[in-house]
Amino acid sequence: MTARDGETKTVRRRVLIHGKVQAVGFRASCLSRAVDAHLTGWVRNTEHGDVEAAFEGSPPAVEALVAWCRRGPAWARVDGIEITEEDPRHDRAFTIR
Repeated sequence: MTARDGETKTVRRRVLIHGKVQAVGFRASCLSRAVDAHLTGWVRNTEHGDVEAAFEGSPPAVEALVAWCRRGPAWARVDGIEITEEDPRHDRAFTIR
């Protein structure tokens, strides 16, 4: 799909967020923002204390949520973020795993 076909391009980004990002409402805040932005994908805690997420949708909406992940919710402390581009998987919703 291309924009010139009259259809919106879909992108997918996976992010790994490091810092004090568990037990601060990160996943719930991320879910709320993703749903509001009409994104699909998921968010989860990792066993190493990070938060990992995949965002899929329009490029501006995905980039806005990735930018938010650099700060996170008020109680979080984000020390770093890794971003990987992925092929769209056409998830049906955004979920907490």
